[in-house]
Amino acid sequence: MSKKFVERITGMDEDFAQWYTDVVTKAELVDYSSVRGSMIIRPYGYALWENIRNELDRRIKETGHENVYMPLFIPESLLQKEKDHIEGFAPEVAWVTHGGDEKLGERLVVRPTSEVLFGEHYKNIIHSYRDLPKLYNQWANVVRWEKTTRPFLRTLEFLWQEGHTCHETEELAQEETVKMLEVYAEICEKFLAIPVVKGQKTEKEKFAGAKHTYTIESLMHDGKALQSATSHHLGDGFAKAFGIQFLDREGKQQYVQQTSWGFTTRIIGAMIMVHGDDRGLVVPPRIAPTQLMIVPIAQHKEGVLDFAYDLKERLDAQFRVGIDASDKKPGWKFNEYEMKGIPLRLEAGPRDIEQNQVVLVRRDTGEKLTVSVDGLEATIASVLEDIQASLLEKARQHREEKTSVAVTFDEFKTQLEEKAGFIKAMWCGEQSCEDKIKEETSATSRCMPFEQESLADECVCCGSKAKHMVYWAKAY
Repeated sequence: MSKKFVERITGMDEDFAQWYTDVVTKAELVDYSSVRGSMIIRPYGYALWENIRNELDRRIKETGHENVYMPLFIPESLLQKEKDHIEGFAPEVAWVTHGGDEKLGERLVVRPTSEVLFGEHYKNIIHSYRDLPKLYNQWANVVRWEKTTRPFLRTLEFLWQEGHTCHETEELAQEETVKMLEVYAEICEKFLAIPVVKGQKTEKEKFAGAKHTYTIESLMHDGKALQSATSHHLGDGFAKAFGIQFLDREGKQQYVQQTSWGFTTRIIGAMIMVHGDDRGLVVPPRIAPTQLMIVPIAQHKEGVLDFAYDLKERLDAQFRVGIDASDKKPGWKFNEYEMKGIPLRLEAGPRDIEQNQVVLVRRDTGEKLTVSVDGLEATIASVLEDIQASLLEKARQHREEKTSVAVTFDEFKTQLEEKAGFIKAMWCGEQSCEDKIKEETSATSRCMPFEQESLADECVCCGSKAKHMVYWAKAY
């Protein structure tokens, strides 16, 4: 029996949860730590995050924001200042009770988010309208004591950025909130090739302490939704709790209007579940740590390795290029880099060198292209762009195929059972209906999309007059 080149990955349709676990571990994105629900992000997984982070950080700075860093620990008394906020996070916070051998006089929270830290700081540095706006962003780790965990999607500790801004007026804060949601949507669609639905969360689903929460929602291969990023209009709730006031242009004391917004390592989980297949990862070229992997064929033969390394040196100027000149079999290498989702593989052997050509193999379709070495950069650039566009289009088609419309509750239940995915349905605006839908179907409201449609006059649940069209789905 011939030995398999790589360990088997469970089929997506056989057991999607196990497929996901197999991919994140066998593609060497993460390893499990000795603390339940915590993950070690390995170099390949971290390189993915760095590429996403760098692209987002550039956009955050382009929109006028500055990076800062806040403490890891929050005194309990500080957290208690905003009542709704602490109630929302209470089940998830991790407490520090001892420093060395001594019991602390006041418990400390390991930050689950940093609104209160920014609130305390802003109180000290904002005094006049001339101090506004304050546009700060933090790259950090946070801790939330989750009951059920899965790498990237839900872990006790994760990496993210959290923006926290202060403005003179409610209108300016609203503008900021929506602007940053658009930045997130652009990162998802243009770089991660993940199509998103943009909209507002319901009162039940909004961030604890926020006035409004806006979200981008994406659909995974298995038909479950994933909240990909959120942006919150906080209003003046935190400002009043922390006394963040300024003298306005008429010389009157006013409370600032605030926003907060965040994007996390969870997006890597989204990328895996949107683009992956039974062979493993499929990584969009624009965020791929390695865009092109060179695999020399019959590398023991004279001139093959020299040709491969010369190619790498030449292509390095334009692309992120790897080369595998190890003594492993070519078949092992093909399987390995397919599993890691590297967008494009370049094969070159003695016959190719003679004919001044190479073979390019696309990860997304498996298509093989024999191309001339002359003008190779332009060919590779074109193929990578086509892969990027194709991944977005394929994901968009998948989302459309798995999006249904329901007018009655019976239709809603039937469609959810028969075809997992988004369900578009009208809602009266009452939380009791939202609760009933979740209780009877396990589906939650994902968002009230900015692009509203009138699908019916009545609420899908109670039959009362409808107020909003909502995307519903089972979710991660």
